[in-house]
Amino acid sequence: MKHTTQICTFGVCGHLFGLEVEHVQEVIRFHEMARVPLACDQIEGLINLRGQIVTAIDLRRRFGLPPRDPGDLPMNVVLTPHHGSVSLLVDDIGDVLELDAQQLERPPATLDPAFQDLIRGVYKLDGRLLLVLDSMRTIDLSLSDAA
Repeated sequence: MKHTTQICTFGVCGHLFGLEVEHVQEVIRFHEMARVPLACDQIEGLINLRGQIVTAIDLRRRFGLPPRDPGDLPMNVVLTPHHGSVSLLVDDIGDVLELDAQQLERPPATLDPAFQDLIRGVYKLDGRLLLVLDSMRTIDLSLSDAA
C-alpha cells in the first residue's frame, strides 16, 4: 500500500519549497505589518490575523537570499506550532501536492548551506527539486547565524 503525504508548495526567489499540510494553518495574501523594534533582521513584523498576533518571518532573509523588489508584496503561509502562530513570508503560493512519502530523498550534499539544516528532504518533480522544510527548525531563529 502506498503511503502519501500532502505538501503545500510555495516559491521563494525561484526555489520551490513545501511543508506538510498538517503544519499549515492557512495561506493568505499580504497583510500590513507592525515593525518590531530591536527584533532580528529575519522578523519582518507582526500581523493582526483576526485578533491573533502573528510573527512574520521573511524566508528570503532566513535563507540569505536577495531582498524582494519593493513593489512585490509577499504572501503568508501561516503555521501553528505549539507556542502560537507564525507566518512565513514567501513570494508566491503553489499547489497542494499529494506525493508518495517513500519518494522523499535526503537533501543533496550540494544544497546551499543556508538551506541545509532547515530541509527535511527533497522530492524530484519534472526537472525541479521540491525542498521540504522542517517547520520547527525553520521558525526557530536561534538556529540562524544570520540573526
